[in-house]
Amino acid sequence: MSPTAMLNVAHLNVRYGVTEVLRDVSFAVPEGKIIALLGGNGSGKTTILNTLTGLIRPRAGSITVAGVETAGWPADRLVRHGVAQVPQGREVFAAMTVEENLDLGAVTRHDRAAIAADRDEIYALFPALTPNRRRRAGSLSGGEQQQVAIGRALMSRPKLLLMDEPSAGLSPLVVGLMVDTIRALHARGMTILLVEQNVGVAAAVAETAHVLQNGAIVHTGSAPALINSHEVLASYLGR
Repeated sequence: MSPTAMLNVAHLNVRYGVTEVLRDVSFAVPEGKIIALLGGNGSGKTTILNTLTGLIRPRAGSITVAGVETAGWPADRLVRHGVAQVPQGREVFAAMTVEENLDLGAVTRHDRAAIAADRDEIYALFPALTPNRRRRAGSLSGGEQQQVAIGRALMSRPKLLLMDEPSAGLSPLVVGLMVDTIRALHARGMTILLVEQNVGVAAAVAETAHVLQNGAIVHTGSAPALINSHEVLASYLGR
């Protein structure tokens, strides 16, 4: 185990019935770094996230967050320990206001003054949300909903932020803004595990990338270098 790793995953195995979905997966996310997990549909990316967030219990292996073994913990305990996820497809509560969505992210907290201060920080990070704070989240654009989803996750004050394909379904212009947001979070010291199919996004923000195929890590290397690796793009990512 790396002494500076915020997240350590070691020899993780997951099965759905008799089907082996993850096979001996090991990787680390150093504190304050962005690490990317890349792979196509069915590669195992979502299963890894669901295991990290307590929705799936691994058959074997170890997961440690901030030096504490968390494999098999329920989701609410993981949130209290500092793990937050920005789900794929944003999944905001459409009928609730932006501010109500943000406050849900702080549901495990009781420090009202600090919650209010953190909410103000979210509005400073995403100025477009400020005039829309009383609007229903479902009425916002896709990019604005993604900002709500990120803000909601940040309201739990996470040590580790899991981002599940944050660029999915967004226009190229909004994807560029999302890259800027991830860089801003990194500049604040946030530790991020970025799960993506978009190699360009991973190359723009992550230090290291692990490529998944059929439930196993088949390549590990520099994320920025991936964009020029025709072998990796063709063999594992279908590019």
